[in-house]
Amino acid sequence: MFQANLTHRIGRATIKVSDSSKPVKIKQTRHKFLFGCGEFSTLPFVSKEMDEAEYDETKKRLKHMTDIFNSVTLPFYWGSFEPEQGKPDTNRMMKAAKWLGEKGITLKGHPLCWHTVSAPWLMEMTNDEIYKLQIARIHRDVSEFSGVINMWDVVNEAVIMPIYNHYDNAITRICKERGRVSLIKDLFKAAREANPNATMLINDYETYEPYSNLIDELLDADVKIDAIGIQSHMHQGSWSQEHTDSVLERFARFGLPLHFTELSMISGQIMPKVVEGDFNDYRQDSWPSTPEGEARQAKEAIIFYDKLFAHPLVESITWWCFKDGLWLDAPTGLVSRDSDIKPSIRSSL
Repeated sequence: MFQANLTHRIGRATIKVSDSSKPVKIKQTRHKFLFGCGEFSTLPFVSKEMDEAEYDETKKRLKHMTDIFNSVTLPFYWGSFEPEQGKPDTNRMMKAAKWLGEKGITLKGHPLCWHTVSAPWLMEMTNDEIYKLQIARIHRDVSEFSGVINMWDVVNEAVIMPIYNHYDNAITRICKERGRVSLIKDLFKAAREANPNATMLINDYETYEPYSNLIDELLDADVKIDAIGIQSHMHQGSWSQEHTDSVLERFARFGLPLHFTELSMISGQIMPKVVEGDFNDYRQDSWPSTPEGEARQAKEAIIFYDKLFAHPLVESITWWCFKDGLWLDAPTGLVSRDSDIKPSIRSSL
């Protein structure tokens, strides 16, 4: 098993015992490192938009989640958060955010700008109008959630944003017109104006030079990035140790905190290697979790977490998502579709 020097994860504390005649039990209840999870069913749960059976099942699952994780990513995809212009899902999201916050969970909003799941009503606008609405959207949402959500993926998957061609969308239009660096600089500026104390990330699934080159360009343009978000979707098999090392080396050179924002590992059939590009294009009638796959997922998750936790610049790992089937109907959860606990977390509960 991988052995690492974890001195950077250790702190010192002094405990004063007032009565030495009684036994003292000490238990760690918090950690600075963010062990995160994507869990979107909190919204309908807190708003009680479920029947009794689903509510009870979700309650059990969320109890498992909050027992394990100290960080949660909440969905701010523009198209689903504001499907009708001027009617954002703010109240419902705020209820969920405060419910999680009361449990000591650190929250992140994802994302403020993305070409996918963009608001469809933007397509009726001119590019100038789209740009102004995008900036206004950032000001509105970051301001309204300030103090509740103080961490944001400001822009998601900007490497392909200006050349994205799966379907026409408003964000790719303005990115192509204004230029990627110029647009991102404006997005970060707007987010900081709305909440100067928040942690602002750039986030991408690209783990090679195109992403690191973009970060170089942004830093040269004086864009203040607080942390680099790295997606690690492993639907086609877990990363090799060599690839993990190369990713860490490639992005550690910036000296910025690294957040592994979207980690997924399959506990069933691995996606075929012949599938290239967008994982959203891969569909099958049934994609179940299997005992063999769950054992593999548990083993490989330990190796990956150990590796990242040992690196001094890695500050966060977010599993994507907690329950099977929530993204691409894939068995990537830590609990099954019925919320049964998998081996990956059994020993943690």
